[in-house]
Amino acid sequence: MKHPRRRSQLRQRVVSSCVGLLTKPLGNYVQRVPNDIEKLKKILQKGDVLLVEGDQRVSQVIRYLTQSSWSHSALFIGDELLRGDPRLASEITQRFGSEARHLLVEAVVGEGVVVSPIAKYRSFNIRLCRPRSLNRGDVEKVIAHAIAHLGDCYDVRHVLDLARYFFPVSVVPRRWRKAALHFGSGSEREVICSSMIAKAFHIVGYPITPQVTFAPNGAAHPWWHRFVARNGHRPLARFHRQDPALITPRDFDLSPYFEIVKFNHLADPRFDYRSIVWEGEESVARAVNGNGNGNGHPGNGSSNGKHVERVEVRDHTSSERARPRQSRVV
Repeated sequence: MKHPRRRSQLRQRVVSSCVGLLTKPLGNYVQRVPNDIEKLKKILQKGDVLLVEGDQRVSQVIRYLTQSSWSHSALFIGDELLRGDPRLASEITQRFGSEARHLLVEAVVGEGVVVSPIAKYRSFNIRLCRPRSLNRGDVEKVIAHAIAHLGDCYDVRHVLDLARYFFPVSVVPRRWRKAALHFGSGSEREVICSSMIAKAFHIVGYPITPQVTFAPNGAAHPWWHRFVARNGHRPLARFHRQDPALITPRDFDLSPYFEIVKFNHLADPRFDYRSIVWEGEESVARAVNGNGNGNGHPGNGSSNGKHVERVEVRDHTSSERARPRQSRVV
């Protein structure tokens, strides 16, 4: 009995070492757009899917295999854990404070299925995907499925599945790249991030990236269908379910059934591309604002004069518009 136990302990150490190397942050991560987390909190709805461009080695590999910017996905559940067991609600409140009302459920390598505050991804490149027309009852079922997996292990059962990430990923043929992400034990209690969320939507019959086939035009509908159909004549479509285990973060981005929700600059109704001060042009902007046409004379109807007049009108519209211009990062 000692030998199996020793082998198990040795295997556990090897797996832990592999996980540590896979989750080591990369030194060249670049956040392209600063995130306004407070604005994001106001826009988020339960059932939204957050896509993340991770900063770890395994993130880099997943991005390459899926040919996408996104390596991780999480499900927004908001304050759902505060509405059930009072003892759990108290623990969540003590742990996260005010952030307990803005929580995600996610499967993380080395941690398993956990809850995390949305503020965790303040410094990451992220995208918000929202399932369109998903009714409230099904939203609750999707969230309940995700919460039921809390405490489950991330599926790293086989060391060989981890070892593949230490080899150049370019050797994986293109047609095998997506299948290469489907690994592990296949246990219901061991999950990976995107497949767990995909299965939650699969349960309520909500599509992500299904295969769709259309009937020939002549055989789409019987003749009487045009008189009783609410939406007029449409070709008959057949949806084929996709294995949730093969869903990747990229699929939520590509899905026609999930909307991309903007929450940074483009979501600001005051956004005006003409008020951007580009790097290297600050001195020109100051000269124009201070001296009319830049030569110490006011505009005289020439093209320079028109430019100066437009800048002056824009700068004097309101003090509120002037302030964000100084802090805008492009």
